[in-house]
Amino acid sequence: MEKAYKLLAQQEEISNRAAKDLIDRGVVYSEGKKVSVARGEMNGNATFKVEKIGKIKTIFEDDFIVAVDKPAFVTSEEIALIKKLPLLHRLDKDTSGVLLLTKDDAFREKAVEAFKKREVTKEYIAIVEGRIAEAVTINAPILTIKKGNSAHSKISSEGKEAISHVEPMMVEGKRSKVKVTIETGRTHQIRVHLKSIASPIQGDSEYGGRPFKRMMLHASKIMLLGYIFQAKEPEDFSRFSS
Repeated sequence: MEKAYKLLAQQEEISNRAAKDLIDRGVVYSEGKKVSVARGEMNGNATFKVEKIGKIKTIFEDDFIVAVDKPAFVTSEEIALIKKLPLLHRLDKDTSGVLLLTKDDAFREKAVEAFKKREVTKEYIAIVEGRIAEAVTINAPILTIKKGNSAHSKISSEGKEAISHVEPMMVEGKRSKVKVTIETGRTHQIRVHLKSIASPIQGDSEYGGRPFKRMMLHASKIMLLGYIFQAKEPEDFSRFSS
């Protein structure tokens, strides 16, 4: 028996640190199952498959703002370090899509104010468990509990106002593809709200979704201060109906 990250490092001919990082990102599989614990003990004959991490694509850039198409398995903070710019908002590591960074302090203040006044439109696409055939608005307050670098949210009367509009795009078997437009930006809002209607996001095990290679949530569009930024669906979304 040997630690998973050491075996992966040997197979891929990479450093132990790089191997541990790949496992922590959630892109390593063995015998069809995700390897989730880098220091977990595994049989010395274990073989691994490593999912490819997409490239960070710049959608738009001017003197005020940069919009990128964030791939899954990359954190928002990593992109901020790469671009050497502050984030205007964040996406979860597994979430892909439009991520905004700012280049001008005065513009940043205007953008932050627009978020506070709910003058920003944010649209997401999600693949969820269950059949959603009709549009639904979820108006349920969310309470977030933070511990160190992690956070967990739940619906609670003690929480802050949270509103999500869910529209069906496609239904296939016991899964649905939906568009979610949010009026508020609470931590894990879409994940919590979809769980509340018994349609958790596929791959979102923290909030009741079945295991999958990643959480199937994509930030498809943001509109603010006269800008419109869009990121097309990744391949794993477009293959939904195949």
